[in-house]
Amino acid sequence: MAAITASLVKDLREKTGAGMMDCKKALTETDGDLEAAVDWLRAKGLAAAQKKAGRVAAEGLVAVAVDGKTGAVIELNSETDFVSRNDDFQALVESFAALGLTAGGDLDALKAAKTAGGKTVEEALQSAIATIGENMNLRRYQTISVAQGAIVAYVHGAVKPGMGRIGVLVALESTAGADALEAIGKQVAMHVAAAAPKAATRAEIDPADVQREREVLIAQARESGRPENIIEKMVEGRLRKFYEESVLLEQAFVIDPEKTVGKAVEAAAAAAGAPIAVTGFLRLAIGEGIEKEASDFASEVAAVAKKG
Repeated sequence: MAAITASLVKDLREKTGAGMMDCKKALTETDGDLEAAVDWLRAKGLAAAQKKAGRVAAEGLVAVAVDGKTGAVIELNSETDFVSRNDDFQALVESFAALGLTAGGDLDALKAAKTAGGKTVEEALQSAIATIGENMNLRRYQTISVAQGAIVAYVHGAVKPGMGRIGVLVALESTAGADALEAIGKQVAMHVAAAAPKAATRAEIDPADVQREREVLIAQARESGRPENIIEKMVEGRLRKFYEESVLLEQAFVIDPEKTVGKAVEAAAAAAGAPIAVTGFLRLAIGEGIEKEASDFASEVAAVAKKG
């Protein structure tokens, strides 16, 4: 049997764009024959899938899954919005989100998880790329849980239950009844989808973000030529505004802007007869951070939220 050298693997990777382990396996299967290995990868759909990897995948779907007191949200990207309406793609998204409930929030662990068909998530994804003909990427995955209470989900722009353009999970710690938690949780989740807060509370805001904002505000205030003691008061006032715009519980509630989200939760707790604490949230919007044509998600969701 021919020796499978690192140089040979490198040559095959450059020819096909396939992954290192796939190239090594192809060369092993073909006794080191480079051209036969290329054909082996093509036959398996691996070369075609990897060649597509250079194309931008900024569309697709976000999906949520909830089981008891645990929730998972994933983002599976594709190149075109058309694919998000494909039944096979949607089935893939749904199965990946369900597997996310037990993968502990680790993306690599999710990719290694076994699907119902016996393949790993990564293998199932590569097969789908070859079959559907578009680059796809399981880009993000997160989980959230509560010890007591509920995880409430909301999907904006849903193409079917549990998947759409924006996925939100809200964690509520409480002994209140399920109906009460579902009602306020759904409203808060819709708010999160629309307002995209940075954190649930001030304590959860990254100190580096606060310091950066403070430095900008100081520089802006000094432009006014005011004394330092006045500048300090100006900065503190503007910093409060920063928190009101960034912290979930301090934001104006999109459903009733006359109150904050925190006050709305307090009112729900009073009606339910038990304290309700928002202990966290997750929000994924499809294609966030990928260079593509912008879409005003916030305005769309706010309109839906106000309608109830």
